[in-house]
Amino acid sequence: MTNCTTKLFENAVESRKFLHAHPELSWQEFNTADYIRQQLDELDIPWEACAETGTIGRLGQNAFNQTPHIALRADIDALPIHEDNQCDWKSTKSGTMHACGHDGHTATLLAAAKWLKQNEAQLPQPVSLIFQPAEEGGHGAKKMIEAGALKGIDVIYGWHNWPTMSFGQMACPDSVVMCGNGTFNITVKGLGGHASQPENCRDPILAASAITLAIQQIVSRLNTPQNPLVLAVTGIQSDTNAATVTPNSVSLQGSFRIANERSRAHLVEQIKSISQLTAQAYQTSAEVVVSPRYQATVNHAKPAQTVREAWASEFGKDKLNPEMNLPAMASEDFSYYLQHIPGAFALIGGNENNGPAAPLHNPNYDFNDKLIPLVCRLFARLTGVAIP
Repeated sequence: MTNCTTKLFENAVESRKFLHAHPELSWQEFNTADYIRQQLDELDIPWEACAETGTIGRLGQNAFNQTPHIALRADIDALPIHEDNQCDWKSTKSGTMHACGHDGHTATLLAAAKWLKQNEAQLPQPVSLIFQPAEEGGHGAKKMIEAGALKGIDVIYGWHNWPTMSFGQMACPDSVVMCGNGTFNITVKGLGGHASQPENCRDPILAASAITLAIQQIVSRLNTPQNPLVLAVTGIQSDTNAATVTPNSVSLQGSFRIANERSRAHLVEQIKSISQLTAQAYQTSAEVVVSPRYQATVNHAKPAQTVREAWASEFGKDKLNPEMNLPAMASEDFSYYLQHIPGAFALIGGNENNGPAAPLHNPNYDFNDKLIPLVCRLFARLTGVAIP
């Protein structure tokens, strides 16, 4: 590694820690956007705002008649989680932290931007750098696309750090890499009253408990094992907190993860019908609202192969055999891009420990900065100006 690249990656780590200390939630990333744009200005990379807090940098202007026009994407938003880490770069904003590593994704793309700018004359085709807001459930990719982010782009690449996978291992299949998801809210309405007189009540807590058990059996009894599916009830609330009162209503909330989008409609119907029929059995009623979130992230075969070959060229074929089950049951709004143009999304392991690491969305999670030079090398090779 040359002194130039060493300094490049050291600066990237400083950027990552700064971003980690100053997290912003989806659609609130104004300071983050300003930071990204200032960095691009310092590199003399032209950029344009997109979907308010999104930013697109442009490189290879002299090659704009060449193809393919490549886009590299990073997400920039944080999560509403209170950080438990005690590092020097701990979040300065209570209740908000980069618990998914978007700080690392952003810093990595900024480092790649610097390398590509230094070697812009050798770029064989144009490159766009997409810094996207609101990945964490805010449909940021969709808004970016609606604002024209993919105009003129032929292929797009993205990645996500995966802290529970061994360091440097990559998963980038030719098809589904991450699942689609959805959420549901079930309101169970009964008849409340004095807890000492159950015969005069229609207990929605009992009904909600039965519904919880019933719909979570969809996976084990109504779904084929060959179809990856997760369904979880994640919250139960009643309209009272008095110990002697049977409530009038109870609300259930939960989510599902699904790999095969063709089975989504059937799953939604199962959730609704089982909830309503179970509620009736307890002389209550159930109102069910199911909200779609992201569809499955489905790689295109040729770009996925390109990513795997680039990774193997840099780090060896043995880094393409991750010890993880695919598809990952988590979801990504990178799926929107792949519904419009060819591209690929990779999961890259960050775990250097022999034991378990803090997972994504955990208060003790922190991005592994050693991933920055690895992914910079990947991006450089994908764009045709490999780092020596």
